[in-house]
Amino acid sequence: MNWLIDFFGNAANWSGTGGIPARLLEHVQLSLVALAFSMLIAIPLGLLIGHTRRGAVLVVVAANAARALPTLGLVVLIVLLVGVGTTWPVLIPLVALAIPPILVNTYEGIRGVDEDLRDAAYGMGLRGGQVLMKVLVPVAMPLILLGLRIAAIQVVATATVAAYVGLGGLGRYIIDGLATKDFPSTIGGAVLVAALALIVQLGFSLLQRVVVSPGVSQRVKVR
Repeated sequence: MNWLIDFFGNAANWSGTGGIPARLLEHVQLSLVALAFSMLIAIPLGLLIGHTRRGAVLVVVAANAARALPTLGLVVLIVLLVGVGTTWPVLIPLVALAIPPILVNTYEGIRGVDEDLRDAAYGMGLRGGQVLMKVLVPVAMPLILLGLRIAAIQVVATATVAAYVGLGGLGRYIIDGLATKDFPSTIGGAVLVAALALIVQLGFSLLQRVVVSPGVSQRVKVR
């Protein structure tokens, strides 16, 4: 507790390029960019595979890859290939880490929609794309948001590896603190990362209340 008081009570930690606000902004920006790239890749793929039910093997491969991905090792490998001074050595592993949960949950959400709803939509004269966007996506939204939430939390927690390649973010407090045996900084950085992950969790819970229709929410609860 004293270490936390020393860290958060130090005025120097709240100003300048190395202050908490600046490091937090760097961390959030890096996480948002990685999540955005992941969404652009995984959501269209998940919608396509779930709707057409072709290419399901890609989903299985992605799910297994997520469990085996050595994020730090991948960072080091990309640094060796492209060098430092750019965010790509961190962005690529973060995107690779975030794609599987988004892809899997989007696919499962679309695939799991009742056949009766699909048939009713086609019976009303809707075409493939209209059925997907007007019927399947709204019903699958809880699972899609779940995938986004899992991916976002993983990215926020893992973005600390940016400090290994000289980038900013909250990981600087952890890595630099360990290197200099500045334990208040290390613990303070870990607390900030954990707090940010909890905020992300809360944010997605609130987003689900706004985006998901009450009828779909009730349907998920009944299941």
